[in-house]
Amino acid sequence: MARARELAEWPILKVQLGADDPVGRVTAIRTARPDAELMVDANQAWTFNELAGIAPKLKALGVTLIEQPLHRREDAALERYPSPVPLCADESCIDFSEIAAAATRYQMINIKLDKAGGLTEALRMAREVKTRGLGLMVGNMGGSSLSMAPSFVIGLMADTVDLDGPLDLVLDREHGLSYRRGTVDPPVSALWG
Repeated sequence: MARARELAEWPILKVQLGADDPVGRVTAIRTARPDAELMVDANQAWTFNELAGIAPKLKALGVTLIEQPLHRREDAALERYPSPVPLCADESCIDFSEIAAAATRYQMINIKLDKAGGLTEALRMAREVKTRGLGLMVGNMGGSSLSMAPSFVIGLMADTVDLDGPLDLVLDREHGLSYRRGTVDPPVSALWG
């Protein structure tokens, strides 16, 4: 709750959750930040039965997205699941070859250049995701502002941008990305040196 209050100027919070009392954790965050849009990332931590029990409660708490609730090898069950909260694939859609299957299980795809194979492949994926009428998120595996910069191209097409990698670094590159109130400005040319 304290961290949620510290981020009072950030309108969107993406919460990393495991299987240990996810509803209780989101309830605490919602109490601290009734104004925030909340997204959760389960990082493959739940079973299908857990998801089915948790998702309606998260919807009642105003959660707008659940990212990667099930392990990628166990998400076929999502094909018949009418989730009350939109689901986003991350580990279940690493490259272009996995989009067709993910499109039958998820409403959004998170593309990470680190996993996709670089910017060219990520652009190809993004166009396909949009053609299929799915939501698009661009994310990252962590890293400096220089590693986030190419993702900005995908960010221009995306519904959700999650490029917070440099915020976890003790020291970023000179002329790094600028973050204010949950938004990130485009990279400046000096970032490339």
